[in-house]
Amino acid sequence: MYRRPVRQFSTLLQRDIPVLCSSSLGAGSPVRRAVGLKLSAPPAAVFCHTVCMESLTTSEAATAVTATNRKPPLPVPMCSRTVCSMGSSTSRLYSALAHTLNSSPAPQHEEYSEQPVHVVPINPEDLLKECETVLHNRPARVQRAFAFPRNNMPSTHHQPIRVMQWNILAQALGEGKDNFVQCPLDALNWAERKYLILEEILMHRPDILCLQEVDHYFDTFQPILNSMGYHSSFLPKPWSPCLDVEHNNGPDGCALFFNQDRFELVDSTNIRLVAMMLKTNQVAIAQTLRCKETGRMFCVAVTHLKACSGWERFRSSQGSDLLKNLKSITEGTGIPLLICGDFNAEPTEEVYRYFATSSLNLNSAYKLLSEDGQCEPPYTTWKIRPSGESCHTLDYIWYSQHAFSVDSVLDLPTEEQIGPNRLPSYNYPSDHLSLVCDFSFNDDFYNRLL
Repeated sequence: MYRRPVRQFSTLLQRDIPVLCSSSLGAGSPVRRAVGLKLSAPPAAVFCHTVCMESLTTSEAATAVTATNRKPPLPVPMCSRTVCSMGSSTSRLYSALAHTLNSSPAPQHEEYSEQPVHVVPINPEDLLKECETVLHNRPARVQRAFAFPRNNMPSTHHQPIRVMQWNILAQALGEGKDNFVQCPLDALNWAERKYLILEEILMHRPDILCLQEVDHYFDTFQPILNSMGYHSSFLPKPWSPCLDVEHNNGPDGCALFFNQDRFELVDSTNIRLVAMMLKTNQVAIAQTLRCKETGRMFCVAVTHLKACSGWERFRSSQGSDLLKNLKSITEGTGIPLLICGDFNAEPTEEVYRYFATSSLNLNSAYKLLSEDGQCEPPYTTWKIRPSGESCHTLDYIWYSQHAFSVDSVLDLPTEEQIGPNRLPSYNYPSDHLSLVCDFSFNDDFYNRLL
């Protein structure tokens, strides 16, 4: 059940905790200073209609929604004209609607991309130090290094584009549904786990960040990353399983962030994936960006396909639909692609072959870690559930190999580094490993476009 968090926090990172975090941070904390933003309640809990829902009872608001749309919609982003903060009555309304959404088709929803009105810049170095302070009692984190693929010459003309792909593990699922039997429950405590997630992001400083299973977008990732200069977008699953978990923080979904100092947004498309002619619970965001340094454009997409064994044909159909959409977006423009996602599919599945053989001329960046450059890594996720140990390669960064070269790839930790209890753990916040690649533009390809 969604419950609005208490708004008494010492830092931005504590905006979502029901009680004050036990860690005591000084007045100079970068996220403490950012509290001066006076951000409104998370827009996930905001309805922008001609009627202010906050003034209505649960039944009255539900009637108003039904009269307006005939189907209870997912929350829409804050609009510039009407912002209705979420009080206790609308918290109950949201819970009621969330319950309905679990059993009723949801309409195509708008992109959650509104930025805070006032952004106080946060120095990433200061925030990283704050993460280290909070996590000082946690075991040392896994050290990973960048590998440099053979026969790939980094561009000396332009700054590479660092791309990070990561299923960060939705908090509601980690605590309420996923049953990581070897992971102590306190290792999943959001008051500290969020710092582990942010530390991982800050250590690599991606220019483009693609995340899945994001259920703390509005109270953590959007405000913090906006304050570091990222543009942000979010698209929730129509029927998020997080909403089945008591004390959830709203639906999970895909989020895409990019460095506004380096790129500008040209176009954005939200995609609700179709499988076997049916709209599904999986989504994707595709955005066309222009590099400010070079003027070159490319399209970046993030997605999360259907999980579980037995759904291979379903994933294949979803992948086919995503490729169809991406072809439509880039058709006739020559704009190349970067596609990040948790595909929930091993390289032996048909959906993987669809991407590997697509007319879009895609390649998987992490194949370049192998000796011959042809094999995916042995795992990108490794966990232990009641059914047993699960070690699979499910996450990928695809790229248009005619337009980009891969300068470097962040290697994966060894079995020994991961440890016998696997993931997540006290020193790693997700059951999926982050993937990070540095890409350079292929000058020959772009010169041919001129």
